[in-house]
Amino acid sequence: MPHADRHATPWLSYLCLAASMALVGSYVGLSKSLVTVFPIFLLAGLRFAIAAVAMAGWVRKPADEPPLGPRQWRLLFLESLLGNFLFSICMLYGVAMSTALAAGVIMAALPAAVALLSRVVLRERLDARVLAGIVCAVGGIAVVAFMKAGPASSASAAGDPTWGHLLLIGAVFCEASYVIIGKQLTGHVGARRISAIVNLWGLLLVSPLALWQALSFDFGSVGAATWGLLGFYSLAASTITVWLWMTGLKRVSAARAGVFTVMLPLAAAAVGVGLLGERISSPQVAAYALALTGLLLATWPARR
Repeated sequence: MPHADRHATPWLSYLCLAASMALVGSYVGLSKSLVTVFPIFLLAGLRFAIAAVAMAGWVRKPADEPPLGPRQWRLLFLESLLGNFLFSICMLYGVAMSTALAAGVIMAALPAAVALLSRVVLRERLDARVLAGIVCAVGGIAVVAFMKAGPASSASAAGDPTWGHLLLIGAVFCEASYVIIGKQLTGHVGARRISAIVNLWGLLLVSPLALWQALSFDFGSVGAATWGLLGFYSLAASTITVWLWMTGLKRVSAARAGVFTVMLPLAAAAVGVGLLGERISSPQVAAYALALTGLLLATWPARR
């Protein structure tokens, strides 16, 4: 029945959204290893360049898609400026000045940031279960944010990691803006074409700074494993995650989709603990469990 289909739970969209944010979280954690090898702007430039080659065939307009108007071009530029360029810079510098676990904890504020912007910009109604999910996600960050940091979670960078934390908060609002702008684009532009054009804008924005750092960088000192990690980072960050997110966002409101961003800090924490040797405390485990509870609250099918 059409009426029933219209209210069916969009499980495939949920899966795309969750997979997208889990990939973002994994490369947020793994970027800790890359920023010790590459300068920040060069790393961002290489990421966009590799992805541009991989997505070259996605730029052309499909026959069944209307031409892009001035508004769509503006939104695509803003999507890249905030969600690609500034997010990458804030996230990479923030992780370099703190830890993958700290990045995961701060990124847990994403659902609240997305909900706020969806209400203000898109005028979306926030139902009780979505609000409860957001409260749980934010509660997770509060548990860890106010606990006393021990030596295991101290930043690897010398000095006070406050600037790293502030940059990560900036990354949160850049990523939240990415969600809101993406919701406005999905009705007019296909997911693959959004991914390709947004990546090209990112490459244009970062190229001058990337070339400046490339002039004094010794590329011969980079090992094969690091190049492989860079390839994964580039394809995951600019190609796969954007396509998955835009595909899932077609059938899900921005506020509800925002709850799936809890997968980002969960994946970042998993990488920090499993691959980078960072230790996780009991309060942090409780915080991430709370975030997952929020995700279940917001997406569990409602009674008909």
